[in-house]
Amino acid sequence: MIIIVFGVTGAGKTTVGRLLAEQLGWQFYDADQFHPAGNVEKMRQGVPLTDADRRPWLKNLTAAIRGWLERGENAVLACSALKEEYRRYLQIGRDVRFIYLRAKYELIEERLRRRRGHFMHPALLPSQFETLEEPAAGEAVVLDPDKNPQDMVEQIRKELKI
Repeated sequence: MIIIVFGVTGAGKTTVGRLLAEQLGWQFYDADQFHPAGNVEKMRQGVPLTDADRRPWLKNLTAAIRGWLERGENAVLACSALKEEYRRYLQIGRDVRFIYLRAKYELIEERLRRRRGHFMHPALLPSQFETLEEPAAGEAVVLDPDKNPQDMVEQIRKELKI
């Protein structure tokens, strides 16, 4: 099974994803590692990515997911996956499941003010929320990222029966 934890920057995807992977004994991956260098530099400078910028990233992610599934590996992937079309692109089989961290703007704004050492420029926050397309009912397990990460992991495990 591949679990994709998604939401805007600062929602806690990496924190929750790492904790979930650790508890399950699965591999953890951060989708940011699959961006071409040019994308990372644009984000570092506060320039929002276009759909064209994201295409190579999505292809890299899909290839990785396909490989994990073919090898029978279980993994947790922290990934923004803000648009429905991105999630459809990544949904390459029934064993790909989505967890949506539905965050309020104010919470994320506060988190980004405190964040250090991350390439995502805080000026990109408005574009993250403008781009975000929430999943339809039943397409993802929806969690409030204001909760304790351990509580969120327990809820994920209960919902996915893992």
